[in-house]
Amino acid sequence: MIIPIRCFTCGKVISNIYEVYQSRVERGEEPKEVLDDLDIERYCCRRMLLAHQDLIDELMEY
Repeated sequence: MIIPIRCFTCGKVISNIYEVYQSRVERGEEPKEVLDDLDIERYCCRRMLLAHQDLIDELMEY
């Protein structure tokens, strides 16, 4: 689906970070280093970005 606006656990806004995170990881950077650089320290917020699967294109067919 699409990235949630806030972390489900702590409520921190994470949607503004997702595009930067995704582009840097696609360029070959390590996800841990990108999250550290973007100041995402809480493990709940890190989970939201690391575990996200972008399925919106597949679901739009239905």
